[in-house]
Formats: sequence, C-alpha cells, structure tokens
Amino acid sequence: MSKPPANRFRLSDQNFAAESLAQIGRGYVVPDRVALITGCSSGIGRELALALHARGTIVIATARRAEALQELADVGIATEALDVNNQADINRVVHAIKTAYGRLDILVNNAGYGQMGPLLELDTRALEAQFRTNVFAPMALARACAPLLKSRRHGVICNIGSVSGVMPTPFSGAYCASKSALHTLSDVLRLELKPFGIRVVTVQPGAIASEFGRHAETSLRGLLAPDSWYKRSEDHVRARALESQQNATLARDLAKRLAAELLRKRPSTLLRIGNKSSLLPWMARWLPRWLRDRILSKRFGLKRLQLTNP
Repeated sequence: MSKPPANRFRLSDQNFAAESLAQIGRGYVVPDRVALITGCSSGIGRELALALHARGTIVIATARRAEALQELADVGIATEALDVNNQADINRVVHAIKTAYGRLDILVNNAGYGQMGPLLELDTRALEAQFRTNVFAPMALARACAPLLKSRRHGVICNIGSVSGVMPTPFSGAYCASKSALHTLSDVLRLELKPFGIRVVTVQPGAIASEFGRHAETSLRGLLAPDSWYKRSEDHVRARALESQQNATLARDLAKRLAAELLRKRPSTLLRIGNKSSLLPWMARWLPRWLRDRILSKRFGLKRLQLTNP
C-alpha cells in the first residue's frame, strides 16, 4: 500500500499509530478536527470526506471494502475497511483513532441502504437487516465513539436520515421506518448528550445523486413472486427504488454545505438538503391524511390494484 502525503495517515498502515504520533511530535501541524465517516465508497459519504479533507480536517473514511476507498486514499485521506454491523470492527477502528490521535471530534453515520418492496413481501430477515444497518449500527458507533467525543467538549454526532422517514411512501416501508427510527433516536440523543458537550445533528436529505437507487433496485430482485398481489404494479415498485435519482441534487453540493455546518461552533440540529427535502415534510405536516393517501395511491399504482383485484 502506497503511503499518503506526510501529514495524512492510513489506519491500516502497519505501525500507523506510532508513526503518526511520532510525526506529529516532530512538528507536523495537527488539524483542528478529526472526523470518522462511514459509507464512503460513493455518494454522500465520499463527497463529505473530500469536503472535510479540503477544509483541513483529518478524515478517517470507511466502507466495507477497502478497495472502494482507493480514490480517497490517493488524495491523502485516511481509509479503513469497516463493517458497521460488526462490533469487533467498530472497536478496532475506534481504538486505532484513540491511539493515533487521542481524540475524535466528528462522527458521521452515513452507511445505509434502502430495502424496497411491499411490506408483506419482506420476510423477517430482510426487515432485521434493514434495521441492523440503518438503526442499530449508528447507535453502536455512537456508543463506541462517545467517550472520545465527550473528552473534546464540542464533539458532534451527525446521523444521515432521509425525508422518507418524515413522509413514508408505498413500497419503501422498511426503509422509511428505519429512517424514522433513526430520527427519533437522534432527537433523544441530542437531549441526553447535550450536558456532556456532544451535539447531535440530523440530516434529512431529499433526492441526492448517488448509487442508492441502483442498490435499492437490486434489493428487489426476485422479491415479487408470479402470484404476488403487487405483480400488476411491479413497474411502480421498481420506480420507487429509482425515485430518489429523479432531478437529484449533486452529492457534492450537499457535502459542501454539510461540511461547513459540521465545522461551526454550534451546528444546526436539523438540516434538510436536496430536491424535495422541504416539499415532502411540508406535505406530511399540512396535507390531510386522506389527501396524502389519494396522492400516494395514484402515484404508486395502488388504484390500479383496487380496480383489477377480483
């Protein structure tokens, strides 16, 4: 593995911690902040790593596959393989950060995916997997990183949610529920951690250009059986998986705004960025339920099922 520039280190390099601390002791400039970001192989995570790096932050960018992070490593960003569903992996990375830097200022829980499909077509394993990655993993990371964040008295936990957690839609119930749960946990964490100087930021993106749609569509493969109640609306089920990529905001634009916010002394507790990030919460709050149901039923082909169901 090639070495990054002198003022950047990779956690996975042999003797990483000892070498990095020795170099810092020889006069290397220590940036203001140290940030750990999950889900950096593409999209929001990748662009946020670049944006924070450009602002002088030491960034530890993670993803399940180390090779997916090579472009970030090539520009001097510290990279590390991390399976957010593996507690041993989490402990290993957090320990390496503590050993190398003795501190952590920002944790960004970005890793996640969207399990699409009608709820009754999803078995318990699919639902558990969705919540394990989108809900339980961010909490496990927050728990592991909290002592380091507390020691800084201005630590930040940033949880990447979704407007889908505010305005649930058909054929994405598992994903919407997981993001709604993450929003609730973030709200409670914000209150519980404030006395210890840890701020919690919830980001609820709208449509953001990323690999999300492709991965979501992949989750539908083989899901609808030939005798499925929803087979007649399969095109709408698949369209829901790709909807987040329609007129999508560039992930780079979101990352620039979010990076600036995270480096503020008092970052906002809630950020809504991207196409439809304001419209959908407005609909959820102000439209009567019957009207929302009518709009969504028409949009996702449920009226077609009602008309054709014997």
